[in-house]
Amino acid sequence: MRRTTRRRLTRGAMYALFVAAIGLIAMAADWERLRRVFFQLDVAREQFPEIVTIAAKNTVLFTVISFSGGLVLGVTLALMKLSPVLPYRWLATVYIEVFRGLPALLTIFGIAYVLPIAFGVRAPGGSVGAGLVALIMVAGAYIAEIVRAGIQGVPKGQSEAARSLGMSPARTMFFIVLPQAFRIVIPPITNEFVLLVKDTSLLFIAGSTLLTKEITTFSRDAVSTSGNATPLVMGGMLYLLITIPLTRLVAVLERRMAKTR
Repeated sequence: MRRTTRRRLTRGAMYALFVAAIGLIAMAADWERLRRVFFQLDVAREQFPEIVTIAAKNTVLFTVISFSGGLVLGVTLALMKLSPVLPYRWLATVYIEVFRGLPALLTIFGIAYVLPIAFGVRAPGGSVGAGLVALIMVAGAYIAEIVRAGIQGVPKGQSEAARSLGMSPARTMFFIVLPQAFRIVIPPITNEFVLLVKDTSLLFIAGSTLLTKEITTFSRDAVSTSGNATPLVMGGMLYLLITIPLTRLVAVLERRMAKTR
């Protein structure tokens, strides 16, 4: 038997095994019970339009705010970590390691509750503001490492050429190195944005009002009100509607980057 024929048979057997496994799972499931618990159309209708106009809108808004603040903080930390000034490098390194190591949930809890108790300081914007500050701090730590890798990925000849033309180190960094670094890190930066979309679900720990609920909090509260899990399914579908186009965008950007190398 030829090797190509053997490969085709093996691949066909794997597909058949996969289809058989899906079929067995489908036959074993209690579809009527699933429909009653997770797919009640009347419960689903009751969630509109608020699940879109309030929950989905807030999720996108909180993500954009967290990402924008995290990007500014991340670039600053990346430059500090690459600075020739030793205290700046230490400070940036400690910050990045701490906030990448701590769960985002604990960071939100600390900003929302520990900080006011310890120092009497409250983040602007109330509980939601505290949660957003925490997400900015966490996002900044991750983005800092992404940007740092992008800066170090720019060929040194670019900065050397700029310096030979009389540009200062600061102008070289901001006008020559950083634009090329951002071109390199677009895919991982976009992936961080996708992760932030899901991290907004952790804001419930800081508390929320009727008009500041994001998708997860809105769906959880709707489950308590309706006594049915259909709102959770709807919340999951909304997350997929937001994240799948973004993940596809990451894949497209990665392919384009691979072609230009």
